[in-house]
Amino acid sequence: MAWLSPSQLAATGIRVAFAAQFGAYLDKRELQVALPNQVHDQYATQEDIWIDYIADLGDGFDATYSMAYLLAQPQVQLGDDTLPRGQVLLLGGDQVYPTASGAEYENRFEGPYKAALPEPITDASPTMYALPGNHDWYDGLTAFMRLFTRRDGGRIGGWKTKQTRSYFALKLPHRWWLLAVDAQGEAYVDDPQLEFFKSVAGTFQPGDNVIIMTPQPAWVQTDEHPRYYDTIDYFLRNVIDPTGAHVKLMLSGDLHHYSRYVQQGGTRQLVNCGGGGAYTAATHHLPEKIAVPPKHSLVRRASPQGFYKLAKTYPTKLRSKWLGGGVFARLPWRNPGFAGLLGVLHTMLLLALQNEGHRIVTVPIFLMVSLFLAATTFFAVGLTAGQMKAKPFILGGLHGVAHVLLGVGGWLIWRQLPLSEIAWPGPPAAAVVVYLPIVSIVAALLVSAYLLVASSFKVNTNELFAGQGIEDFKSFLRLHIAADGTLTLYPIGVDRISKNWIAQASGSWFRPAKPLRPRLVDTPVVFSPIEVPTSVPDPLP
Repeated sequence: MAWLSPSQLAATGIRVAFAAQFGAYLDKRELQVALPNQVHDQYATQEDIWIDYIADLGDGFDATYSMAYLLAQPQVQLGDDTLPRGQVLLLGGDQVYPTASGAEYENRFEGPYKAALPEPITDASPTMYALPGNHDWYDGLTAFMRLFTRRDGGRIGGWKTKQTRSYFALKLPHRWWLLAVDAQGEAYVDDPQLEFFKSVAGTFQPGDNVIIMTPQPAWVQTDEHPRYYDTIDYFLRNVIDPTGAHVKLMLSGDLHHYSRYVQQGGTRQLVNCGGGGAYTAATHHLPEKIAVPPKHSLVRRASPQGFYKLAKTYPTKLRSKWLGGGVFARLPWRNPGFAGLLGVLHTMLLLALQNEGHRIVTVPIFLMVSLFLAATTFFAVGLTAGQMKAKPFILGGLHGVAHVLLGVGGWLIWRQLPLSEIAWPGPPAAAVVVYLPIVSIVAALLVSAYLLVASSFKVNTNELFAGQGIEDFKSFLRLHIAADGTLTLYPIGVDRISKNWIAQASGSWFRPAKPLRPRLVDTPVVFSPIEVPTSVPDPLP
């Protein structure tokens, strides 16, 4: 998908602005109180269980189907280890891009997953549970609810669906629980959802182990969105802490990479894994240490602050920087519409400069300069800026000045050409035919340079990678609760997706022309069923 195409930017921007302004009116969570609620406990008595987790799925077919194909296979071979397919598939959010609708779900999510696992439903079929992400929320969860929350259950290919609400709870073997909380952005946890999880937590026993699924990794988004973690912290303090259960693992998607933070002096780990199909996102900007809850939390009663250290990322920080540097080679060609729009604006600036002093002026120069400055500042600040900081405004303004200077330089060169003698403001055919194609590429390269520089200040980092649309470096998680109650998390990555497919008569509808090569991108993460003290006593004086 060309994420910087003008039509895509306009459509997504309108949806985001609409959701930000009218999200409270679109919120269907409180209406879900009329739907059945249940704890899915069919796995609780098993000796062991395998669970798959994937998030941020439905962008382009090749990346989405590559991951769906791996999830559908009976097993994944990782060196000497053979990991069987999960009996449960957890979808961590953003099952479809860029915005949710019935047609988009069918094309970008259902189609690839049905093709990957077209088997008939049986008692042994795996079960799929989905948590909505912000892109699923852009239509107020309408399409999401129709697809995933059917009263009598449903199916997506060979996966069964059983949830009845946008949030759910799984009772797992050996006193493990999984709670998937639907709390988007700064939204509160609605009363029906809060009451449901309180009723679930009422069955916890002291020492039970809990996995929390959230739509976004609030623990690393506190600078831009300080309230994101406040909602999660409220949930932990009011639902989990009174029970004596231990939150060992917090899982999230939303950011299109893998990262893992380890609690210092404790057992909790924070894992983001959003490599299910969308463009790869940066990891080199992630902080090496974080405080959770953050120091600037707006909650009066916050949990005791803990400190976490970054243990692993995929792609690595070095590879992430290298990928960011490829913006000059990728952005102009991945987003021809965006480059074309830049060319049109610069051509209009050229005509304005060329016509200055004539009786008829195409577009006043001050309007064109103002347009560039406003557009670049808006691009840097964003639609939903959490805090209005100075850096985005300064960088955006400098970016606009650079475009104006590029336009003036182009005009000075244009004046030296014989084409400049064409009577102005006649039909600007020469400018359109000659100047526009060249300036489109140059202006796109200027935007690429801006994104590379701005990302070093942690501004427009997402746009640096969205504009490149990198499809490789995908990831998902395979979890195993063993007979002794030990939970092992296997982070699996694919450095190169498949772009060539071969149809086949049985099994998955298509197989990759060259075998996919999944590998462990982090050491297996082991969670002991026995609680370890979260602090070390002070030494004797």
